[in-house]
Parts: sequence; C-alpha cells; structure tokens
Amino acid sequence: MGSLTTHVLDTSTGKPGAGMRIELFRVGDQHRSLLTTTTNADGRCDQPLLADEAFRAGHYELVFNVGDYYRAADVVIPDPAFLDQVVIRFGVAEPGQHYHVPLLVSPFGYSTYRGS
Repeated sequence: MGSLTTHVLDTSTGKPGAGMRIELFRVGDQHRSLLTTTTNADGRCDQPLLADEAFRAGHYELVFNVGDYYRAADVVIPDPAFLDQVVIRFGVAEPGQHYHVPLLVSPFGYSTYRGS
C-alpha cells in the first residue's frame, strides 16, 4: 500500500526544519482536518502522514506554519510575515504509490516537488 510523507529543509540555514507544525487536510466539498504534527530534529515526521487504507485518491492540502517556525527560532521577519503559512494543495491519483512532498523554505521563498 502507499503512503504520504514530507520533510522540511530550511534553505536559509542549510539545516533541517526542526519543530515546524504541519497540518494535513483532505480537500473536497469541505476541508476535513486529518492531522497536525511537528517535524523532528531531522525535519521529518516520525510516522507517515497517511498510509495504507487511510491513504486514498483525492485532493489533499499540507499547511506548513513557517512564520511560527521562524519566530520560534528568533529569526527577524517582517510583521506580517511574508510567508506565514505555506499551503501546498496536491492530488493523489495512485494511492498505492509513495508520495513524498518536501518543503524547501526560507523567510522569503519556498519550493516543493513530488519526491520519492
């Protein structure tokens, strides 16, 4: 069966994005919250976000709370932050596969891709 994972790399420091709060939603007729987690010291989640029967085809949304992450790290960011939350909405067509959605982030930019 498939699974969904993520990790965060802070490109402003070249280090893992440890301690970032991430929210996962299933998107359809309504937003349905599936979980909230926090990245570990390696910028990863300790468990897959979704796996096996819980991981189904459809649209999902990951919300990375980057403003809170940088404020907690005492990084000087504008008020309001340029990037407070990074929202990545993506589709899962083949839930039997592994989907990895990483976030590479700094206070003023980010990128993502479907990893392996």
